Amino acid sequence: MPSYPFHTTREDLRIPLPDGTELAARLWRPVSDEPVPALLEYSADRLGDRTAAADARRHPWYAGHGYAAVRVDTRGHGNSGGLPGEPGGARELDDGAAVVEWLARRPWCNGRLGLLGTGTAATTALRLAARTPGTVGAAVAACPEGGHRLGGAVLAADLHTRLTALIADAALPPDPRHLGDAWRPGWLARLESLDPPVDAWLAAGDTTVPVSVPVLAVAGWGDPSCSFVLRLLAESPTARALLGPWPHGLPEAALPETLRWWDHWLRGVDTGAAKEPALRSWISTRWTGEDAWPSPDVREIHYDLDGQLRTAGTAAHERYVPVRSPQHTGLNAGAYVPHGRPADQPPDQREEDGRSVCFDSQPLPEPVELLGAPTARLRLRPTDTPVQVVARLCAVGPDGTSALLTRGVLATAAADVEPVEAEVELAACAATVPAGHRLRLALSSVYWPWVWPSADDTGYALDPSRSTLSLPVRHLAADVGATPVTLATPALPDPLDIHLTEPLAARPEHVTVHDIGRHEWRTELSPATDGTRTHPDGLVRDEHTVTAYRVLTGAPLSAQARTDHTVRLERPDIGWDITVQTRTQLRCDADHFLSVVQLRALEAGSVVFTREWQHRVPREGPAQ
Repeated sequence: MPSYPFHTTREDLRIPLPDGTELAARLWRPVSDEPVPALLEYSADRLGDRTAAADARRHPWYAGHGYAAVRVDTRGHGNSGGLPGEPGGARELDDGAAVVEWLARRPWCNGRLGLLGTGTAATTALRLAARTPGTVGAAVAACPEGGHRLGGAVLAADLHTRLTALIADAALPPDPRHLGDAWRPGWLARLESLDPPVDAWLAAGDTTVPVSVPVLAVAGWGDPSCSFVLRLLAESPTARALLGPWPHGLPEAALPETLRWWDHWLRGVDTGAAKEPALRSWISTRWTGEDAWPSPDVREIHYDLDGQLRTAGTAAHERYVPVRSPQHTGLNAGAYVPHGRPADQPPDQREEDGRSVCFDSQPLPEPVELLGAPTARLRLRPTDTPVQVVARLCAVGPDGTSALLTRGVLATAAADVEPVEAEVELAACAATVPAGHRLRLALSSVYWPWVWPSADDTGYALDPSRSTLSLPVRHLAADVGATPVTLATPALPDPLDIHLTEPLAARPEHVTVHDIGRHEWRTELSPATDGTRTHPDGLVRDEHTVTAYRVLTGAPLSAQARTDHTVRLERPDIGWDITVQTRTQLRCDADHFLSVVQLRALEAGSVVFTREWQHRVPREGPAQ
């Protein structure tokens, strides 16, 4: 155990809510005669098993530096009482506000709180800060979530997988080691209360997130939250952002920066955190800093699609270039949410480029450094059906290798009279394209399985003479004279002693099969969470997940997605053995999304609960 300024203690708490429900909490705090600020991480992710390893690293570290670090499970999850509700919903926010006020009144807390969260919990933290003005002084949001749509198109990748995991986690029971005999009636009540939020997740929804306190936003390039982080940075003068070469989550490398953030805003210590560049980002091989965002060192460079970029294979007399892609375009997209595994990264894009219409530049005479969100502004021929416009930006090497830099999607409405002016915002990126490489804009009408295909397989046609690609190009001399950006390395506690037993026959991370006879493409994914984990207190969590997608090359309505998820919790010393099996299937017809969610819960191998939910949700909005 490293040496910290404070010795620490750990205890488990029950936090009472106004309605009498108690939430499970774990508290790490410094041994001190003086009250200290508190840091709250409020999440549905089961502190007793799912997040135990990460909690045991960062929260004792915060406590050792003078903070009361509190990890709280939301209502109806883990060992918390009550019934689960909609993630990020009104009741969850009401409960969170009550937790904030309760913590502020503890004798060991000085009344100042910071909020911390990752993914959905990060978005909840930002909304919760707006509900508790005056008490919450700052927030750290890692990979904050921005909704279930991409350019108006409904996500396929990740949505049903997360829905399956959401149901499974809500269906898991409290731990009898902590709740005694009350675990079973509480579990059965949870199971009876479950209602998958399919309708809400497939609807467009309101993704507005208020920013009411100073926020340090942290994410890895490639995470879907990057564009959200840059928008947050542009809208809030007290926000700062750290975008690095990391997978989804709060990286340990960023913890010293979060501590500086807390010290500045919660203790009033001049750590220099507020004087750091608005944006610190990793670009290819180094850290860089932008004093403001948007940055004066980044300017838009425009490439005309009939000038600096050109396509091949189109007759010169044709004004419009047709774009109609096979339905398996997008299979080489990589993971929508990268978790740091090799298969998460998109491979060479030449196969995808072959299924798209490509506009290439000449070889670059000098390097081009990109920082921000590119935009493709395209004029499309009028069409009486909604269409889906997909734009990918690639760097093509001298050997023909095509490396994906970023991509974007836009669902457009039908317009049978006037030309459609489609503006596709690609995801924010940071990259250096070397001299001698070509820039490639690849356009397609499908991006499966990231987004659901349009109901009609008509594609679209664009007018290159009225279309441009705008790139956020950073000046190559922007770093001259600037203070180097460096990150300190934290000395964290030893990892929690969790024993991992991997499956004897582990599934590949990502497999794609082409059935030539049926013109069918199938993809299977297996996450890194698979395996059996034995915790120091004897709890065993065994988890297995398989996500599968299928589509026929010429049939958009053949697209299907399915996730099978099994979690088993055991305490062998007391004979406690619970298994929860969930399956989510999604498909669509011309007018609706069709979902089937199935749940089975077993105790000691015997089924104690089973239910199936079927949803039929209208395909609302353009190109749905």
